[in-house]
Amino acid sequence: MFDHLKLLRCFSFTASRDWLFRQSFANAGLRSVTTDLSHGNSIASTAMHCWIPKSPNRSKPNLLLVHGFGANAMWQYGEHLRAFTGRFNVYVPDLLFFGLSSTSEPNRSESFQARCLMKLMEAHGVQRMNIVGISYGGFVGYSLASQFPEKVEKLVLCCAGVCLEEKDMEDGLFKVPNLEEATGILIPQTPEKLKELISFSFVKPIKGVPSFFLWDFIDVMCTEFVEEKRDLIKSILKDRRLSDLPKIKQKTLIIWGEEDQIFPLELGYRLKSLFQYLMSIEKFFFFSMKKSLIIVAVEAVSLSLYKCVVFLATMI
Repeated sequence: MFDHLKLLRCFSFTASRDWLFRQSFANAGLRSVTTDLSHGNSIASTAMHCWIPKSPNRSKPNLLLVHGFGANAMWQYGEHLRAFTGRFNVYVPDLLFFGLSSTSEPNRSESFQARCLMKLMEAHGVQRMNIVGISYGGFVGYSLASQFPEKVEKLVLCCAGVCLEEKDMEDGLFKVPNLEEATGILIPQTPEKLKELISFSFVKPIKGVPSFFLWDFIDVMCTEFVEEKRDLIKSILKDRRLSDLPKIKQKTLIIWGEEDQIFPLELGYRLKSLFQYLMSIEKFFFFSMKKSLIIVAVEAVSLSLYKCVVFLATMI
């Protein structure tokens, strides 16, 4: 029987956009590789997909771009990739249960994601790296810096609420009342939930998007590994206490949206307080914006990316 979903995807805006991102990554000098991390049985049935340089330049530093919750790595970094490829060997992985990455291992913690990422980077011959992590990707990036201090040089955290605590949900820090509501919005399965996600993600939400566009995005990007992604979110909050968060020694740039509704700016200042060497905002280690990194106006994105590139490329 002819699969009607295949026919729909032939005319899918989302699938077409995904194809364009693939072309842009290839044109930026990257190639798509999926690596089996299961050999030696150290990590059970785990495979991770990553965009890696076609021809790494040993004179350039390495940069790992870690995405957050959303479609996949291409959708979060596709618009900004060329800001980095001129100065760095850029690696853009799909985290487990996103894009083409998956595992049979039941561990859903960001520390496990980090260990898998390090094995992936080692498989590609990368021994030292800088990291940019957006949102959930910042949780993973922070864990990488904590677990592998000798391998991570600098860290950029974009709207990454690593300082949140389990009690923050009960205390009303977030716009949603409970974890179930949060997972329903972050992993939307209906146009109504996707509209809620859009309203949380944009300072000025796009209105009047036809339902068939929303269904198209959900069908292409949000229907795989749904339960696994829900478990990832639950793992972030479970028994989380600020006192248990390890301090890291890497120089760190914090970028935050002043009107971020997913991880409020309060968490950014809470994170800043952990770094004793971050003495003042004027030193630009902490940089807040009216909107969050991936959705701001072009001028603000350019400014934040410029600061990010300068921070990573300069010996401070």
